[in-house]
Amino acid sequence: MYIIFLGAPGVGKGTQAAIAAWELNLAHIASGDLFRQAAEQGTELGMQAKSYMEKGMLVPDEITIRMVLERLSAPDYESGAILDGFPRDINQAEALDTALARQAKAIDKVVYIKVGDEELLRRLSGRWVCPSCQAPYHITNSPPKVEGRCDRCGSKLQKRPDDTAEAIKKRLEVYLAQTAPLIDYYRRAGKLLEVDGEGGVDEVGSRVVSALGGGEFAYPRRG
Repeated sequence: MYIIFLGAPGVGKGTQAAIAAWELNLAHIASGDLFRQAAEQGTELGMQAKSYMEKGMLVPDEITIRMVLERLSAPDYESGAILDGFPRDINQAEALDTALARQAKAIDKVVYIKVGDEELLRRLSGRWVCPSCQAPYHITNSPPKVEGRCDRCGSKLQKRPDDTAEAIKKRLEVYLAQTAPLIDYYRRAGKLLEVDGEGGVDEVGSRVVSALGGGEFAYPRRG
């Protein structure tokens, strides 16, 4: 089973994708985390990706596709995966479809999380992240127990380089121009599930559950 989570920066698709991956017992591939991990490791692809991310620009298709498809080919991804942040445009979507088709596989469902522009700006401007374990926080929605410190490892929280006001504006512009057409691409394929992303994590999560509910896509609750 292969499921994609789509939505503008700040809609919470990463959080919801992680929850869905846990509930469905699937691997979670977050392209943003792949980029950051590769950058921290100093790999050639990672440093190339970093130069684009810090400017609020999309990482070029060649780099992104190589990273994600390499991860998908790993043995622990054989039963499927939740894809978060990939594909970002039609070219990537077509490349993904082609790669999966070679293995007699295909994308099953695409969850599109929708949030208004004002809410997106509020969410993005209040985000913080732990540089050590990548745990995400938000100044109002999910603040740390100790101000400025990660609950998990105690590291000092930081703003992501791509969460500056200028970078946020650029990311939204790029999303509208390049990523939004994916909505129509998957709608035409009959795979799109639209979910209202306004509200708390649990509230939105319930909507995702409902959207994926029924048959093989129902959440098999753990424990």
